[in-house]
Amino acid sequence: MFCFLWRCSVISKLNHQLNEEIRDKEIRVIGEDGAQLGIMSPATALELALDKDLDLVKISPNAVPPVCKIMDYGKFRFEQLKKEKEAKKNQHVVEIKEVRMSPNIDTNDFNVKVRSAQKFLKDGNRVKVTVRFRGREMAHTSIGETLLVKFGEACAELSTVEKNPKLDGRNMAMFLSPKSTK
Repeated sequence: MFCFLWRCSVISKLNHQLNEEIRDKEIRVIGEDGAQLGIMSPATALELALDKDLDLVKISPNAVPPVCKIMDYGKFRFEQLKKEKEAKKNQHVVEIKEVRMSPNIDTNDFNVKVRSAQKFLKDGNRVKVTVRFRGREMAHTSIGETLLVKFGEACAELSTVEKNPKLDGRNMAMFLSPKSTK
């Protein structure tokens, strides 16, 4: 923590209490090899840790008595950050991609839209297929609905229809989700 007169700001936020920050009367101490060293005062536990050039870290503050472990805290934080970074790298965020059409779309344009939706589905993303109605096209919403049903059938091998075609204002939308590959 860094303080200047009346302003204090935290430079780094630590989740664990270290060494002199531990103010409990008694703590349960675990050695660096995982062996239980017993219940003792924080001063004697800190002395044990400093003899081995290690840190005393409070792992479980809610336990009675609180559990502290003797470890190299710098190495522990490095490993923890490394695991978090690896987990973040391996996770896949599912996005919703949108394909827009009009009710009087031509066959070739329709096929291009189907291919782009299939590409999105292969990547593992959900697809929102939208038909936009303009002017007098609103009188023929059934054309848009049949178009969306046809689109869903064209993508049937890669996807399942999550939400059937539904009219929302001047747009009719349908959601496709990729089939689970298990």
